[in-house]
Amino acid sequence: MRHLLRPANLYLLVTYVLISAVPFAGNLFGKPVEHPYQVLGIEVIGWIAAWAVFKRPAWFHILLLPAFLALPTELYLFKFYGQGISTHHLGIIAETSPKEAMEFMGSKVWLLAGVLLAVILWFGTTFRVALKTRDLDWADMSRWVALAVLAVGAGVLGWGYEFGIQAKDVEPVVASASIVTDSPVSHSLPSNIHLTKAAGKRPVPPKASPIPSASSVVSAASEEDDEEEETNPDDEAVDGVHKTGLKWRELPHWAKLPFHFDEFAQTWPFGLMARGVDFYNERKYLAELNQRSASFKFGAHQATQDAKPEVVVLVIGESSRYDRWSLNGYERETNPLLKQQENLVVLPDVVTSVSATRLSVPVIISRKPAMQSLKDGFTEKSFLTAYKEAGFKTFWLSNQISFGQFDTPVSVFAKEADVIQFLNLGGFTNASSFDSVLFDPLKIALNDPAPKKLIVLHSLGSHWNYSQRYPAEFDKWKPSLYGVDKPVYTDLKIKPQLNNSYDNAILYTDWFLSNVIDTLKHANELSSLVYVSDHGQTLYDNSCNLAFHGHNTQYEFHVPAFVWYSEQFKERYPGKVEQLVMHRKSRLATENMFHTLLDMGDIRYPTERLDWSFVNPQFKPHKRYVDSYGWTNYDNASFKGDCREVIDKGKPLKQDK
Repeated sequence: MRHLLRPANLYLLVTYVLISAVPFAGNLFGKPVEHPYQVLGIEVIGWIAAWAVFKRPAWFHILLLPAFLALPTELYLFKFYGQGISTHHLGIIAETSPKEAMEFMGSKVWLLAGVLLAVILWFGTTFRVALKTRDLDWADMSRWVALAVLAVGAGVLGWGYEFGIQAKDVEPVVASASIVTDSPVSHSLPSNIHLTKAAGKRPVPPKASPIPSASSVVSAASEEDDEEEETNPDDEAVDGVHKTGLKWRELPHWAKLPFHFDEFAQTWPFGLMARGVDFYNERKYLAELNQRSASFKFGAHQATQDAKPEVVVLVIGESSRYDRWSLNGYERETNPLLKQQENLVVLPDVVTSVSATRLSVPVIISRKPAMQSLKDGFTEKSFLTAYKEAGFKTFWLSNQISFGQFDTPVSVFAKEADVIQFLNLGGFTNASSFDSVLFDPLKIALNDPAPKKLIVLHSLGSHWNYSQRYPAEFDKWKPSLYGVDKPVYTDLKIKPQLNNSYDNAILYTDWFLSNVIDTLKHANELSSLVYVSDHGQTLYDNSCNLAFHGHNTQYEFHVPAFVWYSEQFKERYPGKVEQLVMHRKSRLATENMFHTLLDMGDIRYPTERLDWSFVNPQFKPHKRYVDSYGWTNYDNASFKGDCREVIDKGKPLKQDK
């Protein structure tokens, strides 16, 4: 035992303790780790396994290099965003070039370089100790005992994963090929989550319940989808019968080990591997979606081809509700700056087909029909590709997240852009970057030497937590939830604070959008901007006990939208401005945006539908279907109760998911 107290050995052991303590760093910043004892237990087992398998630190220490290098980032994210590295952050690293990283970091890049150098020195000195010392070798008989116990544990986990786990207090059942069991992993998930084992598929919640519950509100606030994905029978275990044909009993519930993937992913350094695997699965899923449209082309060109500078901007809003904009008649002045903008045309009757970002955004930016929005993927590309074919340089600048089960269908379209930047280091439901983080990338894009540019700004807008979407100076209406950590959003007692925070977030959106327009004005070029929100929100309206989205309410389907244009745009395209003003009050849907955006850039292609562009004389309104108890004709619907549920007066069309 005395040899362990030698300075070099102590240095190495203390290093391993400090590395293992990383998940608990959140406690220092007021963000305690969930399930701390499970995390600690998994880490202890992880170290035992590493030592038992490799025998001496020298053989596994080199594998810790990624954990050392990622340590500064993990601590930074804990301090400022209350979370560690996720698949989203790994996606940012994968998608960001060194040049973009330098632009984003600015002068802080030297501080980062210094920190990384210190970490590398730390790793190097400990690796040298690990190579030289033999005092920490595990060479006695106990190592083999540990390996045997670990092998049994791995076997039990594997059995449960492959053949399922008995529910508590249920007698074992003999294998039967006629009964389908739950995936064994689903026993560790809430009862309202369903899991498929097909490659690339992840847990997806069911349709939100009309009765508000903690689970339904959380799922809505977390961007969880409204549809279940189809399962492949070939990928499911059938009551203990694996697809290989082996027949085994489910693992008895009493033999279930207290091991969950989420807790394992929180650990350090071992959890970093789990996050890498999750990221790989997301990349694979993204590639599979992208393959569907890999060879697609629009054959697009600009009607009048010249080298004159031209900029088209699309701003995709988030969770913004039509009737909370003072531009649309709201009693509170939530749009004091936008109302002063000249050449701004409000579109008062725009409807989104579905109230979930990952499902609604593809309908905005591609020709994906509204009634296919519940299906993942699409065989065509987005308007980004059409603009590229017409000679425009394209930019996707986002304050949303890039990877994760709720984001991939959007990011697959974003990858079509020439320049892609995901700038949100936080998340949806916690502290994150304000939308102003998009200003500098926007200015860089406008200064790009390419004469013709399409720029998409994907904002975080009014996504829950509303009070974390704006800085203190925009906390105008009080009492609000500003500064409240993890408010209980299912508590109706906070209804006033929740609504005030939401209005403050809209006020900040007004400031953000007005600054974007002013930036375009300052560029003094032919430019136009379209703003449309992906969906709205329900906010415990009157006696309605529903909140957030994922419900069938008018508050979520009716979204704010407007078009702004420069004087140079008006001079070049007077007919488009005339048609825009003429059709501004028409019945519009987010399906119209794709066609209108291409028409605003004067882009033509063989299969165009100018009758769906509201800046074109051929425009004609079309039926607007929304995801409400089937595909409901929004313009032939009634709005029920204070929740304003959208109910088709006829028979809704059947949904084919």
